[in-house]
Amino acid sequence: MRSWGERLLHTSLFEAGGLVIVTPLSSWLTGHGIGELGLLAAAISTLAMLWNLVWNRLFDHWVPTRRRTLLQRSAQALGFELGLLIVTLPGVAWWLGIGIVEAFWLDLGFMLFFLFYALIFNTAFDAWMRRRLAQGAM
Repeated sequence: MRSWGERLLHTSLFEAGGLVIVTPLSSWLTGHGIGELGLLAAAISTLAMLWNLVWNRLFDHWVPTRRRTLLQRSAQALGFELGLLIVTLPGVAWWLGIGIVEAFWLDLGFMLFFLFYALIFNTAFDAWMRRRLAQGAM
C-alpha cells in the first residue's frame, strides 16, 4: 500500500499537470475567459486533490498491488471521475452562468479528458515509483 506522502506527491503532480493542460484548452473550446476558467479549474482541482487522496487510499485497500491491469486502472479512473462529477456539477453551472445540462456536457468533456489523462499518468507514475523503490530511493 502506498504511503500518505507518496499519495500527496502523486496528487500534486497529477493536478498541476491537469491544470496546465485543461485551463487553456477549455477556454479555447468554450469561449469563456481563461481567468474565469482558471479560477473554476483551481477550485475543482482543490476538491479533486482531497477526493483523490481519499479515493486512491480506498482503491489501494481494495486493489493492493503496484501492477494493476488495464481494467483495474479504468475502474480506478472512472470511479474517481464519477465521484467528482457528482460534487462539481452544480458549481460549474453556477460559476459559468449556464444550465445544468450544458454544465453536464462540459463536465463530461472534462471527465473524458481526465479519464485518459489519469490512465496515462497513473501508469507512468507507478512505473517511476517502482524504479525508485528498486533503487532504494524511497
